[in-house]
Amino acid sequence: MSKYDPVLDQVEDSTVSSCLTLLCSLNGCSITTAEGVGNSKDGFHPIQERFVGFHASQCGFCTPGMCVSLYSALVNADKTNRPKPCPGFSKLTVTEAEKAIAGNLCRCTGYRPIADACKSFSSDVDMEDLGYNSFWKKGESDEVKMSRLPAYNHNHASSKFPEFLKKEIKAGANLGSKLYHWYSPTSIEQLQSSLQKNEAEDGTSMKIVVGNTGTGYYKEQEHYDKYIDLKHIPELSIIVQDQTGIEIGAAVTISKAIEALKQNKMGDFPLDSKTVFKKISDHMEKIASGFVRNSGSVGGNLMMAQRKQFPSDIATILLPVEAIVNIMIGQKLEKLTLEEFLGRPPLDSKAILLSIKIPSWESTKDISSQTDTKLLFETYRAAPRPLGNALPYLNAAFLAEVSFSRNSTGATLNNCRLAFGAYAAKHPIRARTVEKFLIGKVLSVSVLYEAIKLLGTTIIQEDGISSPAYKSSLAVGFLYEFLSPLVRTPDEIPGDQFNGNNSALLHVDYNNELKENCDELNGTKISTLLSSSKQIIQSSKEYHPVGQPVTKAGAAIQASGEAVFVDDIPAPSNCLYGAFIYSTEPLARVKSVSFKSGSPPVGVTAVISAKDIPGKNLGCRSVFGDEPLYADELVQCAGDRIALVVADTQRHADLAANLAVIDYDKENLNPPILSVEEAVKRGSFFEIPPFLNPEQVGDFSKGMAEADHQILSAEIKLGSQYYFYMETQTTLAVPDEDDSMVVYSSIQCPQIAHETLAQCLGLPANNIRVITRRIGGGFGGKTIRAVSVAAACAVAAYKLQRPVRTYLNRKTDMIMAGGRHPMKVTYTVGFKDSGKITALKLEILIDAGVFQDISIMMAYTVVETLKRYDWGALN
Repeated sequence: MSKYDPVLDQVEDSTVSSCLTLLCSLNGCSITTAEGVGNSKDGFHPIQERFVGFHASQCGFCTPGMCVSLYSALVNADKTNRPKPCPGFSKLTVTEAEKAIAGNLCRCTGYRPIADACKSFSSDVDMEDLGYNSFWKKGESDEVKMSRLPAYNHNHASSKFPEFLKKEIKAGANLGSKLYHWYSPTSIEQLQSSLQKNEAEDGTSMKIVVGNTGTGYYKEQEHYDKYIDLKHIPELSIIVQDQTGIEIGAAVTISKAIEALKQNKMGDFPLDSKTVFKKISDHMEKIASGFVRNSGSVGGNLMMAQRKQFPSDIATILLPVEAIVNIMIGQKLEKLTLEEFLGRPPLDSKAILLSIKIPSWESTKDISSQTDTKLLFETYRAAPRPLGNALPYLNAAFLAEVSFSRNSTGATLNNCRLAFGAYAAKHPIRARTVEKFLIGKVLSVSVLYEAIKLLGTTIIQEDGISSPAYKSSLAVGFLYEFLSPLVRTPDEIPGDQFNGNNSALLHVDYNNELKENCDELNGTKISTLLSSSKQIIQSSKEYHPVGQPVTKAGAAIQASGEAVFVDDIPAPSNCLYGAFIYSTEPLARVKSVSFKSGSPPVGVTAVISAKDIPGKNLGCRSVFGDEPLYADELVQCAGDRIALVVADTQRHADLAANLAVIDYDKENLNPPILSVEEAVKRGSFFEIPPFLNPEQVGDFSKGMAEADHQILSAEIKLGSQYYFYMETQTTLAVPDEDDSMVVYSSIQCPQIAHETLAQCLGLPANNIRVITRRIGGGFGGKTIRAVSVAAACAVAAYKLQRPVRTYLNRKTDMIMAGGRHPMKVTYTVGFKDSGKITALKLEILIDAGVFQDISIMMAYTVVETLKRYDWGALN
């Protein structure tokens, strides 16, 4: 997204997430899509060509987003004042190249080839670090390698902002249609007027927006008549710096806030303040992803924390620095501490957050005293991904003033503020009991131990939270990491003198060491390179071209976004959309299905169930038997399909499915089997087809009898795993002439779908056509599971004689797919004294089905584990 600033006469380029960006917010902007970066008609961009040559595109579903993210990084890097790079390279650094795609997910490649393609543009890249590709051969010089790469000219990197659009820029333009109205006030007064007008219009729903990124977490179900955009109000969009601190307007994006905190004027603030600002900005870079931070605002993040208990990192890291917020409620302006703001009851839509001020900090210094004082500030975050794009399990921020007496040794905590968030409470809180305990004490091993013990008993306060022991241990670990550099370790203290106060045992040299540790705590952490390795592949011409770096056909149009997946196929005229109603109980009878409102919601055309199937109630078939398309009376598991809601849009279909109410009956039913152990205990087994039965190898009894040592019991457990293909299950079914059906399905085994659909519709097989374009990831998850989705759409299309399509949302896909089944592997091994294995027996138990590839995978895992031993004569 490129936006022109007429005041500065410059264009600002940034990536934004297309699924979160509201159309009206793009008024006056220039948009560059993946096709705009490069395409088959006008020519591919070097980014796309290098993605092809480095084998960085497999299924291709994520590739266009990767290319746009890298394109934006190149555009902004080449705007900098860095030295001119060598021909073929950009001003992008290796670290920036890898971080450029930190917000993009890929399930296929393992990221290695993608990172290589990105790093190939970096002027500081080590060419030897780039992996196997189709551009150069082993042993060629760096100069030759560079000459073989698709040429890149950094002078032509920037996207061209249309000149005519510069003349059309009108800040605060209001837009409207029959259904929606978009208001962009340009002053606080206009905003207040809009809010008053909306209050007077009874029944008008309103949403206040800046970046709209909150809908990525809180999925919207409501319909809004009016949107009020805050981006054009100067008071909400400016950043003010003075000696008292930095004030950030609530509509300022997180990316701009990071930039302001990093680039504060060197002479304006004391060193302690610069350290605090730098640490806050570093932590903010771990929030969400780059293209979300480019749209999401600081104020919006804090308002979600206040209103909806969002696990906000920003709220946590600003809490100990005593940030001040300015809010407007109606005509009234209020100034509150962040702690007071978060502690209030949830504010309604009439309350507007105007700005957040981060005060300047400086440690207390008394020249006449014999004490040195230092200010320490650090933030912490534990999350599934280190570079953001995931909510934290726990976050924390600590601010402390530590003094060192010149006459005695030891670090004394004069003051401290300990903030924790995202764990259980409604909003981030201060650990005041621990603060009170620590203030004024000389830090020692025993003091730290007591503080940790106190924290462990107070930080997790509410029942029903997930992994309380883990989160409590994280909190303890964060505090220990913060304070331990200031404490002498136990092995430095004689055992007979350890009495809880180590100040008498410390020396002046150790005191200096403590102060050095303080400096290290406040120093800049070195950001390590995400991936660095050597890739060596032994190739042979014996089976040419197997093993040769042949580029994938179609990879270029995948990179440009021109590749068509099932959901990219334009909807036929008169098309309907489906969403599944599925069971939320694991084993129960279905008495009835209704809607909360009593009548079908807006847009609903029909509800298709087992009684509407013209042929056999067949969802899919495998070697383990047939599976019904819809549960007729009895649902076998949570996620079992009950019906398909068909509506005029996918949104209306999804909303209607969420409003479905299912009446269950569990009388006289056995309890469901929910684990492998229960299945074994109750003798619930699938009959394994003969071709899957393993052949016996050797004489196990004889081998165990000869063994001097035996492992009598060993076990590996693996819980259910979701396949996580990037493209969820999707199908388009179109009725054709002469009682035929054409089905476009994202399926790995179209032949299975073809046979199933013919029986389900009661039609000859030659009347069914199943077409698979390309699949946005599968990994086995679109073999059997995709058949029932295709069948559901085909049945609905056949009954209604209209095209029907569906694109499962992630939640529905996860519960219906079920993932790879939980399993347990037990094995017995016999050993000779020499360490040779004489016998090996594996037993693989898989819940609710057997998948041969997973059985082999688990057996392989066990065998690899045992490879440390000598296999002897065992075959």
